[in-house]
Amino acid sequence: MRHKEIIDELSLEEKCALLQGATAFGSWQNERAGIPSVQFSDGPNGVRHQAGAADHLGLNGSEPATCFPTAVTVANSWDEALAERVGEAMGAEAASQGVDVLLGPGLCIKRNPLCGRNFEYFSEDPLVAGKMAAAYVRGIQENGIAACPKHFAVNSQETRRQASNSIVDERTLREIYLAGFETVVRHSAPKTIMSSYNLVNGTYANENEHLLKGILRDEWGFGGAVVTDWGGSNDHAAGVAVGSTFEMPAPGLGSVRELLAAVAAGTLSEADIDERVDEVIELASTVHPAVLAAPSSFDAEAHHALAREAATEGCVLLKNDPTAGGSPLLPLAAGTGVALIGDFAKTPRYQGAGSSAVNSTKVDSLLDLIGETSLDFKGYEPGFERHGGNNDQLKNAALKLAKAADVAILALALDEIAESEGADRTGMALNDNQVELLRDVTAVNPNVVVLLSAGSCVESDWMSDAPAVLYCALGGQAGAGAALDIVTGNVCPSGKLTETWPRRLADVPSSAAFPSDEKQAQYREGIYVGYRYFDTAGVDVAFPFGHGLSYTTFAYGNLEASERDVTFTVTNTGKVAGAEVAQVYVAKPEHEVFRAAQELAGFARIELAPGESKVVTIPLTSRSFAYFNTQTNAWETEGGEYELRVSASSRDVRLIARVTLEGTGAPNPYAGRDVSAYESADVLSVSDASFKALLGHAIPAEGAAIGRNMCFRDLNHGRSPIFWIVWLVLKGIKSRADKAGKPNLNVLFIWNMPLRALAKMTNGMVNMRMVDALVMEIRGFWIIGILRFIVEFVVNLIQNAILSSKIASASKK
Repeated sequence: MRHKEIIDELSLEEKCALLQGATAFGSWQNERAGIPSVQFSDGPNGVRHQAGAADHLGLNGSEPATCFPTAVTVANSWDEALAERVGEAMGAEAASQGVDVLLGPGLCIKRNPLCGRNFEYFSEDPLVAGKMAAAYVRGIQENGIAACPKHFAVNSQETRRQASNSIVDERTLREIYLAGFETVVRHSAPKTIMSSYNLVNGTYANENEHLLKGILRDEWGFGGAVVTDWGGSNDHAAGVAVGSTFEMPAPGLGSVRELLAAVAAGTLSEADIDERVDEVIELASTVHPAVLAAPSSFDAEAHHALAREAATEGCVLLKNDPTAGGSPLLPLAAGTGVALIGDFAKTPRYQGAGSSAVNSTKVDSLLDLIGETSLDFKGYEPGFERHGGNNDQLKNAALKLAKAADVAILALALDEIAESEGADRTGMALNDNQVELLRDVTAVNPNVVVLLSAGSCVESDWMSDAPAVLYCALGGQAGAGAALDIVTGNVCPSGKLTETWPRRLADVPSSAAFPSDEKQAQYREGIYVGYRYFDTAGVDVAFPFGHGLSYTTFAYGNLEASERDVTFTVTNTGKVAGAEVAQVYVAKPEHEVFRAAQELAGFARIELAPGESKVVTIPLTSRSFAYFNTQTNAWETEGGEYELRVSASSRDVRLIARVTLEGTGAPNPYAGRDVSAYESADVLSVSDASFKALLGHAIPAEGAAIGRNMCFRDLNHGRSPIFWIVWLVLKGIKSRADKAGKPNLNVLFIWNMPLRALAKMTNGMVNMRMVDALVMEIRGFWIIGILRFIVEFVVNLIQNAILSSKIASASKK
């Protein structure tokens, strides 16, 4: 224990108080012991520090900060050094605003395109997600403050996010959903980690002994603080016992009393509390001095320039077909007459909604900057209604403008309400009015460049009407300048996709039940996520994992390989400088234990002048060839021949080498079980029998319906007229907001919120005994439930006052 002397001087009540939030984004302090409050702030792509009234959804204003490109954009750069620089800039801004812990990056795996927060996450591949997130963490923590990678773990949907039970087999858990976090812990030493809202195999992530103690702390050696997501604690005592440190945001003193009662009952040891308090003191004592010593301001212009650089590297040229002259449409030559069309050209879509929303220091737009380029700007028309619907007047004006230009640049996008924390997407399509405008513009001017802004993949059939499509993802406050840099050829595009773009949602193996509206989210597809499925099953895709075009060309050669590394040469064979992202995949065509057709084992981004060649070496480890064996509970390697595929994308293999490994000789963990669906990657619709065989046990039952973890969305299934009315009010507000195309984030949060969150989000106004009284009311014990709630309310006020006075008196100097 690192701070035993301080801990020995604290009362049990003081120690318990340190393990929770005192405000929406701050922990308790102890003046007598010299333990400062730890200040947290949202910040996956920029600091959202609320100087005034704070909230958890990004609804109230925050201090100005740089809105960097979201994770999806920076991930498309495949540039770890760039990610580290972005992280360092965000960390500097956080420290300047008095923030001790920046809540990010997010590295949940992109299981399905409809996840509402995919814009916050890096990839469908755990290696990319882990390496990019580790770079962010190193950069943020370079400033002395803490990063908080999230959400640990298996958090793939926003629907029912606070009470959804992720049912996943152990191999998939290890290989897909935990591997990225393992990379972060082992390669960047984060000072904190955020646990997720959901349950994992029947136990809430924040009190899951297998996840927090067995894997995170004991196996990976994590010694930092685990922070609950805001309102994500279910049983504080159970969490503390297995390794959870902070219960956030401000549960009030009822949580302190829960810990005291657990110690008195013998279900929680004071030694466990001391371990968690030691983590609190270590965190506070290391980050707070750095914040006190940080400058009170940051170089906003320099950070804006960095945001533009990051956005430029993250742009992916999806398509660049030849025009009538025989050359690709992009880049546009100086003097080209261009029409700028699309509402998003004037008001850009550059970040997601919810807790990640940043109050940007400034925001560039295409309309503001196009006059600074070498293009001959003919004019601007919005062309369509931003949130959908027909407007012939806008369309006709856009068509008239397009006719008068050499090239029409169309800014298309998913709008702000399509992608948000708290809600999953309802489909992959762009709004019909945008697609219709593109078709009509192409009819009057075939030279069309589409600049597409979206936090995840969209349907792509409309791209047949556009010779050139540049995917800008969500480019942050400087994304407009980045797009124009590429359109004009000032920068050669080098971004590549870190998620597969399917042709249609139905091709995605999890699509049959995503998002799950039931209490369980069953991960029946197993390891077959993203390219692991599409490449194994041989399914045609719109754009493969790792795809991205350039204004130059690259040749690969001189391959040498062993089980330790792969070395090859990349040559720029074109006429302009550019960067190539080379990828190495490991495949084992002949195998006993089922596996994906290939898996990414490493990558490198190489910058090359015209005619220049560079030798590239990508290291490999034993894990590059391994699978997780659920029988031996260890990473094992099959013996035999492996292919090492040097590729420009998962479907553009340039060089192949073969190596033979001895293997570890482990038994087949699936012997005697029918996993034929997984052997053939036939996982679009997995039967109960096949999923049971994969799990190695029966599929768990759904569980009780009416209890502390009943969500507000399910109150209509209770027996209380009072709560039927509550449900009807929430349902009505939600339905009206959805119909208007403006989802109400507060209502969505409550809609998917379990009852017990009332005791975790109200700063002590409600405690768990009061929640239990509400449960009685919902079960039909009407008068008894109401009377008990009133009594518990009064008792809670009295107990809070007594305990508050006791702690305050003890903790003051």
